[in-house]
Amino acid sequence: MNGPAVGSRLPVAPRERKPALAALAVLLILVGALGATVMVLRAGNKVSVVEVTADVAVGDKIPLSAMREVMVADGTDVKYIRWNQRQDLASNWRAATNLTSGSIVVNSMITQKSEVLAAGKTLVGLSLKKGQFPSGLADGLTVAAYLVGNDVKSSGDSSGSSGSSGSTGGAEPISGNLVIKDIDTGSNSSFGDGSETITVIADAADAGALATASAAGDVSLVLVPSKH
Repeated sequence: MNGPAVGSRLPVAPRERKPALAALAVLLILVGALGATVMVLRAGNKVSVVEVTADVAVGDKIPLSAMREVMVADGTDVKYIRWNQRQDLASNWRAATNLTSGSIVVNSMITQKSEVLAAGKTLVGLSLKKGQFPSGLADGLTVAAYLVGNDVKSSGDSSGSSGSSGSTGGAEPISGNLVIKDIDTGSNSSFGDGSETITVIADAADAGALATASAAGDVSLVLVPSKH
């Protein structure tokens, strides 16, 4: 019987090769590495955008003097207003909502409409004299309007005596959430002295009562403290 030659090796069964699986594993490793690289690059990629440095009331234009350049991370879905768009922003756009100092401007905050009022809101002009509004009012501040006068009784006055002119103690406001839109002191008047026209954004349901009280000189404004 012929046996294997001396010094020769027995045959070995060939290994089962899976080149497709090996290639897929390499591909997955490369994709993962590429994704991690992109994330790192995006996190370090900054873009210059617009931040407002002063409060801007709804419907008002944003002046260049109230803008500054800040850097934010790119690669997000937020539609920032880029710093190189600031001139167009100042010339052709208005605030779609009240902007507070320090806000970074995005597309949803601006509009090209000349008058921006939410549904159910209206503009009301109030003619007021010294003593009917506090000093230091400015566009964008929130005030409450009270009905005042010698024939107005305080809801907290159980004796039935008339309240003094300008008193609001215990009374319910005509509107407790008015936003100052514009203050017109007139060409011959300084703020806080004489008659002033203060335009406010009010609920449409309160407009009639506000206008009537203003025409009679029986409305007074009170500054509402900020919640921030």
